Amino acid sequence: MRNTWEFFSTQQIVFGNGAVHRLPAIIAKFKAKRIFLITDPGIKHAGIADRILSILKSRDLEVAVYDQAIPEPPVQTALDCYEFAKSRMDTDLIIGLGGGSSIDLAKVTALLMAYGGHPTEYFGENKVPGPIAPLIAIPTTAGTGSEVTSVSVLADTANNLKVGISDNYLRPAVALLDPELTVGLPPYVTACSGIDALAHAVEAYTAKSYPYIQAEGDILFQGALPISDALALEAIELVAKNLTLAVQQGSNLEARKNMLLASLLAGMAFSNAGTALAHALAYPIGGLCKSPHGELTGLLLPYVMEYNAAVETEKMIKIARAFDVQLNGLDRHDAALSASQAVLRLVEEIGLPTRISQIGIQEAAIPEIAEKTLGISRLVRNNPRVPTQKGLEELLRRAF
Repeated sequence: MRNTWEFFSTQQIVFGNGAVHRLPAIIAKFKAKRIFLITDPGIKHAGIADRILSILKSRDLEVAVYDQAIPEPPVQTALDCYEFAKSRMDTDLIIGLGGGSSIDLAKVTALLMAYGGHPTEYFGENKVPGPIAPLIAIPTTAGTGSEVTSVSVLADTANNLKVGISDNYLRPAVALLDPELTVGLPPYVTACSGIDALAHAVEAYTAKSYPYIQAEGDILFQGALPISDALALEAIELVAKNLTLAVQQGSNLEARKNMLLASLLAGMAFSNAGTALAHALAYPIGGLCKSPHGELTGLLLPYVMEYNAAVETEKMIKIARAFDVQLNGLDRHDAALSASQAVLRLVEEIGLPTRISQIGIQEAAIPEIAEKTLGISRLVRNNPRVPTQKGLEELLRRAF
């Protein structure tokens, strides 16, 4: 058994409406003059990048912009971004502006700016030699929590896989969260991002407790911890009360603010405790379809919660209460199962698919999906119920 746990976080978090106007003061602390801004074409087209640029240029800061980030960036995109940064100027500080993919790309670029090499050299856990180049993360979606996490995900197109670089050194120096930047998100993006935040929170909260994680050496995902439990449960309640409103009323700034806070808290929780089976299942399924990551984790989450309910009964009951489920008259087993039913209703309410058959998965693929899932040990070991090939196939058929 593990006798100790640790909690890691971003050095500084700045949160609130209009928070981007704090950017010059934050940059001044780094004594930076040459800024490299990484974003995507959608953020540029929406005018958000220009808002940030106007703030930077008003302080006579030299700024180079890479605006070609794409969802689930391939390894080659990371190399292109790094080479672009080297060709433009000696960068003092990097800003990642956008969704999780833009911030993940900024993390890898900051890593390469510090140590060089090829991204593949750092795949896996704890392979980053030390602190990366100074990085400020400014999220424009409420879901990934990448602004405070220790993970960057790239697409290995040669092997049709998503691969992660995981190390506490990858956490941005500053997470700057301004809810006003999320107001323009379309309903579908809001739904996918928000349900991913819920999956992060639920899986961190219901992860196997830290003393019982069986793994050698230092591991990033330590299992459920007292601090991550508190953060995750608050995130769950925020999502339960605000996600549908944020999807249906995109200009509701209060709902947007609460969802951005939920994403932040969930990111802090899962980057220490870890995620589990819903995320593990999403990897092989993601290789077979074009669904966004959040859509996949949201679809799978209720079925994984049902699968785990008998093992994490008390926590599932607390999740049900966070969703305001009336538990009067229910025995503990049914009360625990009501949590998964509440999440399933939420997925339906926000207009996302609730069956893997709806996203193009064939029933014949279920055994292979289950087999590949079992191989993702860093997530599977976190699940409170030990998965088996048969058990995963039954879970996937329920989700079919």
